[in-house]
Amino acid sequence: MCSVSSGAASMEGLEEKLGGLSLARRSRPEQPTYLLDAALQPGGAALLAVSCSDFTVRLHNKDTLSLVGEFRGHGGPLCGVTFGHTSPDLLYSGSADGKVRVWDVRRPGGAAAAAAAAAQTFSSAAAHSYYSLDVNCSDGLLSAGTERLDEDSFLVFWDPRKPGAAPLGVYSESHSDDITQVRFHPRDKDRLASGSTDGLVNVFDLSRGAEDEALLATCNCGSSAGAVCWSGPAHQQLLCLSQDEGLYLWDLSRLHTDEPLALFSATDARGLAPPAGGGGVDYLVGGRWLEGASRLLVVGGTSGGDLHLMECDGGGLRPLRSLEGGHASTVRCFVWDEAADALITGGEDAQLLLWKPGGAELTAGMKESLKSQSALKLKSRPHRRVSFQKEKKKKT
Repeated sequence: MCSVSSGAASMEGLEEKLGGLSLARRSRPEQPTYLLDAALQPGGAALLAVSCSDFTVRLHNKDTLSLVGEFRGHGGPLCGVTFGHTSPDLLYSGSADGKVRVWDVRRPGGAAAAAAAAAQTFSSAAAHSYYSLDVNCSDGLLSAGTERLDEDSFLVFWDPRKPGAAPLGVYSESHSDDITQVRFHPRDKDRLASGSTDGLVNVFDLSRGAEDEALLATCNCGSSAGAVCWSGPAHQQLLCLSQDEGLYLWDLSRLHTDEPLALFSATDARGLAPPAGGGGVDYLVGGRWLEGASRLLVVGGTSGGDLHLMECDGGGLRPLRSLEGGHASTVRCFVWDEAADALITGGEDAQLLLWKPGGAELTAGMKESLKSQSALKLKSRPHRRVSFQKEKKKKT
């Protein structure tokens, strides 16, 4: 009974938080560019990093959305940004140019600043083009996933504490197409999930070393894997949103049981949680486990820029709140600011929006779109269809 009561209280708390959100701030850049990915500086710091389709990384104040600085240096589309965990002043960005750059956000560049602002640069084979990246919770391991090269795609690993060092190694057998997502576990420095356009989401225990031994589970999302998110109170669940709007939730605590890993799956999740006010969901943006509410938040949107906030668990998707009148086009990224109970969103209209409790937009005006041609196009290739595969038993 205690768990039911606690769950109900958490649910009421989340609905109350989301119900109070309204548009508080709007950032309008001078040049049109897609906002592709965003990351909050950990530890309650004030910075927000955004990767853009013009190959730049922009730093904003998360509370005012004012532009603090800008990093230039990449020569191809960016595949993501993430802050260090134990060293939150370091910001990692990866690119199709085959470089992972590390920036010191205490020395942000301006519009005229050049690539010299990069504190560190990591690379692997000259032909590698990175599609995803992440750093583990101890900042002791950096990983990037590559686009397919001939018949292979690679997970590359470095020690970020050794500037410019060669890779520690690569995994090359577990995926056969572009590796679209690399996500380290929030608390276990050796646990890694990777998603690919081959339709597979793999889970590794890197402490085992060799790729065959490290592979714990292979899950099939039936299509190109898009966003991947660790979730659940102990982060033992894994959410995958496919690039054709499928949704899959797996429970990895069942790896050593006879129970199926799948808690919930839907090949097309857009119609599962119709908003109360009518309309529908055209696409899924991503998911995030909210620690304070102990709930998994999934964000969807419409081509016109409206946002739909939903909760996901083993019972499926449920609508929580719609946010209208903000964006004018497709939303590409969001972050949840746990300390402020605020949502920050960015997208193809080049706008960065802050939604917070009791917010009243300070700069009124028409909702405008600065939509430009994207420098980053989603790719889709034929994928292998395989069933769930639990951990291989060691030969005796």
